[in-house]
Amino acid sequence: MAKFKRILLKLSGESLAGEKKQGIDEERLAEYARQIKEAVEMGVQVGIVIGGGNIFRGLSGAGKGFDRVKGDQMGMCATVINSLALSSALDAIGQPNRVLTAIGMEPIGELYSKWKAISAMERGEVAIMSGGTGCPYFTTDTGSSLRGIEIEADVMLKGTRVDGVYTADPEKDPAATKFPSITYAEVISRGLKVMDITATAMCMQNNLPIYVFNMDIVGNLRRVLEGELVGTLVHN
Repeated sequence: MAKFKRILLKLSGESLAGEKKQGIDEERLAEYARQIKEAVEMGVQVGIVIGGGNIFRGLSGAGKGFDRVKGDQMGMCATVINSLALSSALDAIGQPNRVLTAIGMEPIGELYSKWKAISAMERGEVAIMSGGTGCPYFTTDTGSSLRGIEIEADVMLKGTRVDGVYTADPEKDPAATKFPSITYAEVISRGLKVMDITATAMCMQNNLPIYVFNMDIVGNLRRVLEGELVGTLVHN
């Protein structure tokens, strides 16, 4: 039995790049699709938000001379590209899905609304919500927090390249230790980079727990849904 009825799965664009380090790794994409289909087969309603950092990151672009608003809009388009790629991978294995966009982009995707997303998930479709919030100056972390709250998800599952929240970046500090659970307030006070501070505050205010885990290990999504402790829970 799955521990959650409805989830918001946040995937990073960087993870989607896999071994290629940029763009889209087809093998990683197919692995993600299989794990997501398995979650649906467990009876879980799945909403997804994907970042676009493997293609273009607005804030980095602004540091290289791009106009910040246009840079963020480019980043929003990058999330749509990743969402279409995931949709195609899900189609290939017979998993119904629907791409929703924060700004009007028909026929690429339907304009997002809470009710369209929920109706799709209740029909057994995966709702892929792209385009961030549709506004500049917000990250896809904030977009995933917003969508998770809107669709009334039980939890946000943040699939990353690391297996939880640590005292420091484990990829840079071998002495970093992992938290099995931690409060939002402690995340903010310690300055831990679980999500940006706006996204963390939104989840805290709306009591949406975040579970951080390593999505790149095949089978981990199912383990999380079954209640196995393979990551870090962030909560009030």
